[in-house]
Amino acid sequence: MEREWQLLRGMFDAAIAAADPALIVAPALPVRGHGRTIVIGAGKAAASMARAVEFAWDGPLEGLALTRYGHRAACERIEVIEAAHPVPDAAGLKAAARILDLVRGLTADDLVVCLISGGGSALMALPADGLTLADKQAINFALLKSGAPIGEMNIVRKHLSAIKGGRLAAAAWPARVVTLIISDVPGDDPAIVASGPTVADPSTFADALAILERYGIDRPGAALQHLWRALEETPKPGDARLARSAVKVIATARQSLEAGASFARAHGVVPIILGDALEGEARALGREHALLALQHARGDFTGQRPRVLLSGGETTVTVRNGGKGGRNSEYLLAFALELAKAGQTAAKVHALAGDTDGIDGSEDNAGVYFDPGCFSRAQAQGIDAQASLDTNDSFTFFANVDGLVTTGPTLTNVNDFRAILIGG
Repeated sequence: MEREWQLLRGMFDAAIAAADPALIVAPALPVRGHGRTIVIGAGKAAASMARAVEFAWDGPLEGLALTRYGHRAACERIEVIEAAHPVPDAAGLKAAARILDLVRGLTADDLVVCLISGGGSALMALPADGLTLADKQAINFALLKSGAPIGEMNIVRKHLSAIKGGRLAAAAWPARVVTLIISDVPGDDPAIVASGPTVADPSTFADALAILERYGIDRPGAALQHLWRALEETPKPGDARLARSAVKVIATARQSLEAGASFARAHGVVPIILGDALEGEARALGREHALLALQHARGDFTGQRPRVLLSGGETTVTVRNGGKGGRNSEYLLAFALELAKAGQTAAKVHALAGDTDGIDGSEDNAGVYFDPGCFSRAQAQGIDAQASLDTNDSFTFFANVDGLVTTGPTLTNVNDFRAILIGG
């Protein structure tokens, strides 16, 4: 079991390292302008990206990076502020207002370097006129519980915001804006990452209303009224205020999966990448992947062994009860339960699922690890795995069977990393 654990953890660490801002930010930096350089950032990787800019930049700069509590990185010239995620707080609101103020009143000679990563949407909570932080918090909480995918969540967020959906870049006009993105969304659409504060937004108020209706979200009333009024749309493609805005995606889930695959090959394991943009209910995907793993374990596929099935993306959890956990632990518990039906064949399978930002859901673990002894250890303690899944209490299950994977905040974020090792 030690070899399997080391292999899976090595792949996970390689995936995280591939998205390290210290390695990927400097090569993507723009040429200096003739005026001021303002650095702004929002997301779980914002502080580490800002630090990388400071190390590489050969001229004066100033700015502010907004990140999640516990995700700070030491900077000298760029101020770092921490705020709440996934439900915004007053610290995020104040910092977002300051970010908007920093880019106002600039000239065509000035340069804005915008550092965007996953989590930026919840962190940079600046409500549109007539809305309050409480309104934004209520909508965020309802969307998180609903199981809505991140793309739909961010369409709603854009239309309740004074800074998202291209509004930040519009405020910076006529300055040149260069946005560097570490993508945490399936498909790597810059308009979705952190709700695209510097990217033209093709979605509409009507789209946002339709999403809330789809998930039965009918409050707070002020937010719905704002969407119904539809007074000021987000900047659309072709908006002149975004003409000097350029976007570069510098890290993706695909790149990190390839890094994990390279680690596997170097250690004699054949990697099979299932996809980098998998979505859907975490438990449903877990069951699907368990069936696929069993096919490999039974020898239904030809080819060399051992092998590892790798995947990325962002699943969702529809919260039905008050347990502890995240989408990766829920995925792997459903995976394990499906494997348990197969008996001895499952003894060939080990798996790891984690979030590359180092935090999976409501607790402080990055993810979880499954080995064939998990259920016997659970049974010895009187723990019912199916009951744990039914109550969304996957964290507690894996904590009790020594299955937690802990990294601490990684200061990057390319979303979920899942690895299923067969015959290690």
